[in-house]
Amino acid sequence: MAVATSVYRILTTGKLIEINSRAGLKDFKQLYNLSVQNTVCLICRKAQGFIEMILVTGGAGYIGSHFVETYLAQSQSNQIVVIDDLSEGHAEALSADSRVHFFAENVGNLTAVKAILSRFPIEACVHFASSCYVGESQKNPPKYFHNNVVNGLNLMRALHESNITKFVLSSTCAVYGNPKHLPIDETHDQEPINVYGLTKYMLEKALAAYAQQCGWSYVALRYFNAAGADQSGKLGESHSPETHIIPLALQTALGNRHELEIYGDDYDTPDGTCIRDYIHITDLAVAHSLALELINAGGRSEAINLGTTTGASVKEIVDLCRSVSGKEIPVKISPRRDGDPPKLVANNDKAKAVLGWTPKFELEEIVRTAWLWEQNRRY
Repeated sequence: MAVATSVYRILTTGKLIEINSRAGLKDFKQLYNLSVQNTVCLICRKAQGFIEMILVTGGAGYIGSHFVETYLAQSQSNQIVVIDDLSEGHAEALSADSRVHFFAENVGNLTAVKAILSRFPIEACVHFASSCYVGESQKNPPKYFHNNVVNGLNLMRALHESNITKFVLSSTCAVYGNPKHLPIDETHDQEPINVYGLTKYMLEKALAAYAQQCGWSYVALRYFNAAGADQSGKLGESHSPETHIIPLALQTALGNRHELEIYGDDYDTPDGTCIRDYIHITDLAVAHSLALELINAGGRSEAINLGTTTGASVKEIVDLCRSVSGKEIPVKISPRRDGDPPKLVANNDKAKAVLGWTPKFELEEIVRTAWLWEQNRRY
């Protein structure tokens, strides 16, 4: 009976060593506990079907920090290299776990990123670092093309030149543009109507080319509206400026804002305000872990929606925030924002079928966790 050969990469004193072993998991465990001159060895199993050390860009940001906590909790052997220049993220959101190796660097710095990659046996990248405000993208296209496209392409080049070919992209439903049918599935035409959506669309196309020509495996996760906070209250949403409806409404409830501005109440929706599909941040984090498992298991590439299939209007969100907080929220109606479709709701059948993923958090729990965070913000 043939015995499978396992390949291990060990980082010792800055040098990578590959070991071929026919002893399997037992030998791996012995190697994992190995230390050389008080230097902890970081070991990744290739043939065993696990990804243990990954690169996370934007790991100090809203979604990235929640994913880091989720990934670490899955296994004591999981290790993460975080690259974040802290231009949007928060040092306080970074995990203090010794398995996290943090570098305050811009992901577009090709030389610096390649130097970091050379120090660790990284198997895959989860890419969150980007600019992500629709309104700002319409006013400042150069920023979005540079941060999302140029920096993203530089990151991909650094990974390619370091022989790292597994990639999970934090993408967006904005790649679809105005919906031609609802709920939106992955076969929907991609015709972004704002610069933010266009930049994510461009990076998805670059990934598809890398997959076809360079043997990459990737999953582009097209979020609908990320919301809520970690149930422990340790992590949450903190943007400057804040543009998302749930934190804005709750900050108004706390008296930190004079009133809540609603952009447009004349859309073709039941109450005239935009309808969005809100998904809890922990559900998103879990989906990224499942995406890593998918690309590691089969070498496939996919674009997958992440949403709940249930939409809520801006006015419905405000009413729910009033109910959860028990406080009044003054509202001011302002003109529409450029680039906002009236309704975006996901079809998540593919996420269920391909990832085995189903969102667990209802909208009220999303608001409750956000309210807990807003009352006890750490950053």
